[in-house]
Amino acid sequence: MSLLTSSPPEITTVGDLLDSLGGISPDRVRYRPALGTATEQDVIDIEAREKRLYELVDGVLVEKAMGYNESFVAVLIATLLNQYVLPRKLGFVTGSDGMMRLFPGLVRIPDVAFVSRDRFPGGRLTNEAIPSLAPDLVVEVLSEGNTIREMTRKRGEYFDAGARLLWIVDAKARTVAVYTNPQEPTVLDESQILTGDPVLPGFSVAIKTLFEELP
Repeated sequence: MSLLTSSPPEITTVGDLLDSLGGISPDRVRYRPALGTATEQDVIDIEAREKRLYELVDGVLVEKAMGYNESFVAVLIATLLNQYVLPRKLGFVTGSDGMMRLFPGLVRIPDVAFVSRDRFPGGRLTNEAIPSLAPDLVVEVLSEGNTIREMTRKRGEYFDAGARLLWIVDAKARTVAVYTNPQEPTVLDESQILTGDPVLPGFSVAIKTLFEELP
């Protein structure tokens, strides 16, 4: 079942806007360009000029929440995935600056994403800064600034776009919530094994491996 509504809620106040974005901190919402007028080019230009990552949601720029330890875990996961994906020429793994257009006007930047080769024209990468892609596997590593409702919205968007598997990694709890649909996770702890089924059958990693370097 989709978590997205057929039409966006009516926005009349800044409070309404923050609520629609998942109750996030106003510090993550960029005021200029004016709310509701931001474009993909703004996302590209700000990243090039300021080295800051913003997602585009309904014409609003929302800064991507990330921390040092979370970045470490995300890079580790991307490395492990690449070690499996690249020799088999299965597709492409991107990190926390890999922008993708899920729908017109909606740009998300997963912490890690795997996109199978057959989702690219001719099975090859393009020159687009923000390609229209539905990732097969999405990984989001929870950061201090993320809210439950923000992640609920993101889950719905990813699966509506065509994602098949989502891992929500909680470094503090040392768990990974595995979703094959937006609403029914299987939560794994450090005693268990994370697999790539059904997207990357044969891939597996012990959950404890992802967190053993963390304090």
